[in-house]
Amino acid sequence: MALKNRLYVSGLTLTALLLIGCNPQPAAESPVQAPVAEQRPYTVESPQGNRQDPYYWLRDDTRTDPDVIAYLEAENAYYDAYREKYADLTQTLEQEIIGRIKQDDSSVPYQKGDYLYATKYEAGKEYPIYVRTDAQGNEQVMLDVNLLAEGQKYMAVSNWSVSPNQQLLAYMVDNTGRRQYELRIRDLTTGEDYAQTLSGLSAAIAWAKDNKTLFVIENDPQTLLSTRVLKYRLGEPAESAELVYEETDNTFYMYVNNTTDGEYVQIHLDQTVSTEVRVLDADTPDGDFQVLAPRERDFQYSADHINGRWIIRSDLNAPNFQIMQVAHEDIGDKSKWQPLVQHKDDVFIQDFAVFSNYLAINERSEGLRRIRIVPWNTEDQAQFIASDEAAYVTGFERNVQQDTDILRYTYSSLTTPSTVYAYNMATGKQEVLKQTEVPNYDGSLYETARTWATADDGTKIPVSLLYKKGFKQDGSAPLYQYAYGSYGSSSDPYFRSTIFSLVDRGFVYAIAHIRGGQEMGRAWYENGKMLNKINTFTDFIDVTEHLVAEQYAHPDKVFAMGGSAGGLLMGAVANMAPAQYRGMMAHVPFVDVVTTMLDESIPLTTNEFDEWGNPKHQPYYDYMLSYSPYDQVKKQDYPAILVTTGLHDSQVQYFEPAKWVAKLRTHKSDANPLMFKTNMAAGHGGSSGRFSRMKEIAEEYAFILNLLQER
Repeated sequence: MALKNRLYVSGLTLTALLLIGCNPQPAAESPVQAPVAEQRPYTVESPQGNRQDPYYWLRDDTRTDPDVIAYLEAENAYYDAYREKYADLTQTLEQEIIGRIKQDDSSVPYQKGDYLYATKYEAGKEYPIYVRTDAQGNEQVMLDVNLLAEGQKYMAVSNWSVSPNQQLLAYMVDNTGRRQYELRIRDLTTGEDYAQTLSGLSAAIAWAKDNKTLFVIENDPQTLLSTRVLKYRLGEPAESAELVYEETDNTFYMYVNNTTDGEYVQIHLDQTVSTEVRVLDADTPDGDFQVLAPRERDFQYSADHINGRWIIRSDLNAPNFQIMQVAHEDIGDKSKWQPLVQHKDDVFIQDFAVFSNYLAINERSEGLRRIRIVPWNTEDQAQFIASDEAAYVTGFERNVQQDTDILRYTYSSLTTPSTVYAYNMATGKQEVLKQTEVPNYDGSLYETARTWATADDGTKIPVSLLYKKGFKQDGSAPLYQYAYGSYGSSSDPYFRSTIFSLVDRGFVYAIAHIRGGQEMGRAWYENGKMLNKINTFTDFIDVTEHLVAEQYAHPDKVFAMGGSAGGLLMGAVANMAPAQYRGMMAHVPFVDVVTTMLDESIPLTTNEFDEWGNPKHQPYYDYMLSYSPYDQVKKQDYPAILVTTGLHDSQVQYFEPAKWVAKLRTHKSDANPLMFKTNMAAGHGGSSGRFSRMKEIAEEYAFILNLLQER
C-alpha cells in the first residue's frame, strides 16, 4: 500500500504529504518511500558559537502542530509498511514472549500494621491490582488499575501509600505518560475517592501521623522540575495546599518520603554531586523541617532513622561510600557523625536497611551486587549472602519492619528468575518465599558466564553473558549486546524472560558493564561522565571487538541495543564504528546533546550539568559537540537502525530522535533500513500495559531476526 493511502487513513492532507517529501502517487504506481522531512533554516545560538539546525522545526512543545504530527505519522506508516513482510514472525514472537508471563500472579505479601499487602495480576488484564488481607483472611481490593485504565490510552499508578491508621490510600495517577501526576485519596472503609485533588505533581508521597496531612511535590509547569513541597490536608480545596519548602537551585531533584519507622518526613534534595536532607517529626506536621547536614559540593548522603539515631550512607572522605550514625539531637553538624562501616577502595556501598539488631548493606564487589549483614557496632563479624553463579544480582525486597531478624531480599541471574528469600540474620538460615514462575521456560537449558574485555587504555571491562547450553564458541553466533553507561546506573545481570526468544534462536546475550555506570565503584562512574564521556562509547566498541575476537559472535551478526542515555550510546557508536554492527535499536534516545543542554526550559537540563557539562562554557561545548550523535551524523554507511520514542516523553523529548532520523535519512549512504516509530499515546517508558510492552519488544526482536534472514 502506498504511503499516500496510509496517511489519508490518518486524516493527513496532500499538503502534509508534500511537506514531508513523500510522492503522492496512487498505490499501484509507487512503492512506499521513506519520509524526507523538510529543511527549514534555524540558528541555534550559544556563547560558544552558533549552529544551523534545519530540523529544529520538529520541536513542538504543544505536540499538536499538524506539520509535526504529519511527519511522525508518516514515519509510523513507513515502519508499518516495512514490517508487514515479517508480520507473522512478529506475532510468533509476541505469543512466545507473552507465553512466558504467568498471567494470574501475585507478589509475596508483606506485613504492615494489621494487614498483609500484595500486588496481584489477573489473567488477560494489563494492569496490577493492589490488595490487602486482614488477620481473618479477608482480602480487600484497595486499587484496581485496570478500572482506572478504562477509556484511557495510557495509565500508570506510579506510587501509593497507606496512611498510618491504614484507613486511607494516597496514590499518584498519570494518564499521559508525561510523568505529571494527580494525587487521589481513597477512603478504604468505603472505597470512595475524595472529590478534592491536586495535579501537576511528582510521584512522591509522605504522610504525617495525624492521618490527614500529606506532603507532596509540585512540579514547574515548564521544566517539570520538582520545585515546591506542599502540605495538603485531606478534603480541602487544592488552593489551600500550603508551601512548606521551595528549592531555588534548579540543578537539584527533590522528593519526599517517610523514614522506615514512620517517625519522620524527609525532603531529599539530590544533585549529581551534592545532597541535602531535611527532616520533620511526623507527629508535628505544622513544625519546621531541620537540615540533617547542609549541602556542599561533592558531598552526598542518604539517611534512615531507628531508635533515636540517624543511620547515614555518605561519601564523606569515602568515594565508594561508608555508613555513619548520629543522634537526632546532633543533626545539622556532620562533624558529630560517627563511622559504623568503613570505606573500602574495592567495595561500593549502594544501599542499606536498618533493623533493631542488624545493619544490612547492599554493595558491589567485582561488578556484582552482594549483601553483607553487620551486627551493630561489630563490623568485624559481618557475614555475606553468597551465590554459586558467575553473574548474579541481589537486592533488598520490601522491608518495612525494623523489629525483626528477618531480612527479605531478592536474588536473580540471567538464568534464575527473581526469587524472594527470607534470611534470618541471627541464624544464617534462609527460605524461599517465592520464585517468579515463568511458563515455558527451563533454566537448565542455559548457561551464564563472565568475560573481561580490555579497553584501549588497558581498563578491564566486565561483560555478563547468556547463551544456550551446547553453545559452540566458534565465531558463528549472532550477538545481542546491551549497555547503558550513564548517571552511575549499573546494568545488572537480572533475569529477563523476553531475551530467550533470541537466545533460543542461537543468540549470545551480552551486558557490557561499561564506564559511566557504578558496577566497579564510584571511579567507574567518574571515568564515564563529563570530559571522560568518550570512555563509555569506546568501552562498548571494545567489548564488541573482544566478543568477536574470542569467537562469541560472528562479525556480521552483531546487534546493539540501548535506551535513553543508552540511546545516546547507540547514536555515538553508530557514528564512530558503524561497520561493526549489523543493526542497532535506539529507544527514546538522547541524541541531540548540545542543543538540549543549552535549553534550560527543557525538563532535566539543569539537573544534568554535572553529568554532561554545561555547553555554555568551554571546554564542555566542544567536547559534547564531538560526540553528540545528531551533530556528528556524516556521509557514511550506517547499520540498520530501529528508533522508538513516545510523543509525551518528559525525559527525552520526542523531537530529539525525530531530528536525528531526519538527518540520518539525508546523510546515510547505505541501503540498510532506518525505521522510526513514535508511540503517540505514551512517554519515556513506552506503553503502560504489561502485554502492550511485550508487543513492543516482539517488534524489536522481529526487526533483528528479519535482518538476519535477509542477509
